[in-house]
Amino acid sequence: MKDDQSNDPLEQLLSDMDSPPIDKNAKKRAINLAMAEFNQQQQEDNQNKTQGFWVWSRPISNFLTASRINIMKTLNNKLFYSGVATLSVAVMGTLLFQQTYRPPLDPTIMIVGEDISLIDSSKGQASIVGAAKNDAKKELAKVESRQELAETSSIAASGDAVRSDSTLPQVSTPSEATVKLAPNVNQAHPSVQGLASSQSLESKSSEILASAPKVKHKRVEPEPFIQAPDTSPVQGYQEQGRDKFEAVEVNAIKLVSEEPVSTFSIDVDTASYSFVRRQLNQGVLPQKNAIRVEEMVNYFDYAYPLAESTAQPFKPSITVQPSPWNTGKKLITIGVKGYDIPKAQQPRSNLVLLLDVSGSMNSQDKLPLVKQSMSLLLDTLHPEDTIAIAVYAGAAGQVLAPTPAKDKQTILNALNRLNAGGSTAGGQGIKLAYQLAEANFNKDAVNRIILATDGDFNVGIRNSEELKGFVERKREQGVFLSVLGFGQGNYNDQMMQALAQNGNGIAAYIDSLREAQKVLIDEATSTLFPIAKDVKVQVEFNPNTVSEYRLVGYETRHLNREDFNNDKVDAGDIGAGHTVTAIYEITPKNADITGSVDPLRYQSTDTKKEAASAGLASGSEYGFVKMRYKLPTENQSKLITESISTNQASSTILKQEAQFASAVAGFAQLLKGGKYLNNYNYDDVIKVAQENKGADDFGYRSEFIQLVRSAKTSSLIK
Repeated sequence: MKDDQSNDPLEQLLSDMDSPPIDKNAKKRAINLAMAEFNQQQQEDNQNKTQGFWVWSRPISNFLTASRINIMKTLNNKLFYSGVATLSVAVMGTLLFQQTYRPPLDPTIMIVGEDISLIDSSKGQASIVGAAKNDAKKELAKVESRQELAETSSIAASGDAVRSDSTLPQVSTPSEATVKLAPNVNQAHPSVQGLASSQSLESKSSEILASAPKVKHKRVEPEPFIQAPDTSPVQGYQEQGRDKFEAVEVNAIKLVSEEPVSTFSIDVDTASYSFVRRQLNQGVLPQKNAIRVEEMVNYFDYAYPLAESTAQPFKPSITVQPSPWNTGKKLITIGVKGYDIPKAQQPRSNLVLLLDVSGSMNSQDKLPLVKQSMSLLLDTLHPEDTIAIAVYAGAAGQVLAPTPAKDKQTILNALNRLNAGGSTAGGQGIKLAYQLAEANFNKDAVNRIILATDGDFNVGIRNSEELKGFVERKREQGVFLSVLGFGQGNYNDQMMQALAQNGNGIAAYIDSLREAQKVLIDEATSTLFPIAKDVKVQVEFNPNTVSEYRLVGYETRHLNREDFNNDKVDAGDIGAGHTVTAIYEITPKNADITGSVDPLRYQSTDTKKEAASAGLASGSEYGFVKMRYKLPTENQSKLITESISTNQASSTILKQEAQFASAVAGFAQLLKGGKYLNNYNYDDVIKVAQENKGADDFGYRSEFIQLVRSAKTSSLIK
C-alpha cells in the first residue's frame, strides 16, 4: 500500500512494488538471520570496541525491527526478500567503510614497497617518523582503532559482503619485517613493541587494505635517522678558494728618469710559501693573491756573509747577473743575514701562547697540530723562561698562569685539555694575552705573544684597522706579536699579515709538523729574538746606466720616499740568523733592447754633468743602496750604505745563491701569471734550481724542485 506521506526512499520503493506470495520457511530464515546480526552487534557495542560503527548501524536495525511486520505482509516473493536482505547488508558495509577507512597518507604511515612500516628517527628507537612523543601515541591509537573497526566489520558482514581485492598490495608477515626498525636499532619504542607483538597485526592490516578501494600511492623510500648534518668534507677533499688574501697589483716597471728612488720595508715572513706548498701537494694551483714573491724567496736560508757583532747586526751582499726571463736585462740581488746570537747569550723569554680554540679550529690540521707545535717550542726554551696560555672562542680565558719552562709537564697538561668549539672572540683574546704579558713583563727579556689561529675572527674586535691600532700601541710598550697560521678553508691571511706586521713579529703558516719544527726549532732564534727593528731599504738608480727598473715582490711593503728617514714610520724586523733577499730587474741603458716604457719628450736633465759634479764616474754604478735600522732597545735609526757596481764582484757562492733565489722568484711570478716573464717556463725554473741547489741539509731545496714539477702538472690538467 502506497503511503504518500512517507519520506523514506526504501519504503517508497517497497510499497510501489507488487508483493509475491510469502514463503513461511524463507520468512523464518530471514528473521533468524536479522536477529543473529542484531545480537552480534549488541554484543560488540557492550564491549565498547567500535562505538562509531553503531552510530550508523542502529538506524538500520531500528528500521528492520519497526518495519518487520509490514515487510512480512508486503513481501511474498522469496527471491525479492533475499535481495532486500543483501541490499541492507551492502548499505551497512558502505556506511562502515565511510566511517572507518582513511587512506594511509598520515606522516605516521608510509607505504614502502608492499609493507606498512613504522619508522622513528629519534633517540635511535623505532616510533613514528616526524612526530613528537605525544603525537606518536595519538597516531598509534588511531591506527589501532582503525584496525579494530576493520575486525568488527568482517564479523558484521559475515565475510560475504566485504572481500579482499586480490589486486591490492599484500602485507608481509611479521617475520618479513611488517614493522621495520630504523638502521642500527635493536630495541623498539614501547608503543611500537606492543603493536608489533600483537598476533592479530597481520589480519588487522590485511582487513584495512582489503576494505579499501584502489588508491594509488606515491612510492616513498624509508628515511634514515634525523641527525645534525655532517659538514665534514669527504675524505681526501679540501675546500679551496675560500681563504682570504689581500688583492694587490704587481709592481710596475718604473722609468729612472721619472722615479729614480725605490723605498720599501723588509719582510721576513714565510707564510705564502707554506700555503702554496700545501695547495700544490693537493694537486691544486693556489690563488694568485696567496702568492707573495718575497715570502717565497725568503723561505730559504742563503749563505750570505754573517755580521760580526750585534752593534751592526747585518750588512748587505749585492750580486748582479743576467736576467733569466728577459734577455738583455739584469737582476740585482740584495741579501742580508742577521747576526746569530749564540745560545749562551740569548735573552730570557716571557711568552704568552694565545690559542684559537673556536669551532673553526676543529680539524686535525688545526688545533691538534697547534698543540703538537707548541709542545715542540718548549724544547727550545731555557728552564727560567716563562709560558702562559690564553685561549679564545666565544669568550677569552686564561688556561695557564705564567709558568717556568722547566715545569714542562704542567704546560703540556694545560695544552692537552684544550678542545675546539664556539665562535671566535679573537679581539678579546688578544687583549687578554697582552694583559698576561704585561703582568709578567721583564725589561731584560723578550716579551712576545705567539698567536696560533686560522685567522677567522668573528666576535669582538675584528676590524683589521682597529686591531692594527691596538697592536701598534702595545708594540711601543715592548710586547711583540708573532702569528702562526693553521688550516685552510677559512684561513684569513690578510688579518694575520696585518697583526704580524704591526706587532713587530713574523707571520708563518704551519701546514705540517715538519714545518712547525722548521719555524719553532730550527729557526727558533730568528723567530723569538729580534736583532734589528724598523729595517728599511732605499735604492737610488743611476739614470746614466739604468733606464728602467722593477722591484720583484714587496707589493705590500711599499714606503714613501720620505718615510726612509722618518724614525716614527714602522718597518720590518730581523731576527737572529734571519736572511732577507730583495731582487730588482733593471734595463741597462747600453743594452741593445727596447725599453718597456717610452721616455718623456719634454724632459731634459743633464745627468752626466750632475754625476761629474758629485765626483762619480757616470758609468761605473747601477745604483746606490741605503739601509736604516734600529737596535731592539733603541728608538733612533742607524744607516748602512753600499754601491751597486756595474762590474760587481761576487763570490761563486753568492752567484749560486742569487741564481737559486732567481729560480724561486721566477716560479712565484709564473704562479701569479708571469706578466713580466718572456719565454720562461717551469722547465727553466727546474733547470736553474737543479744547477744551483748547493748545500741542502734539510732537503727544502729538493722539495722546491718537486713543487715546481707539481705545478707544471697541475697547470696542464687545469
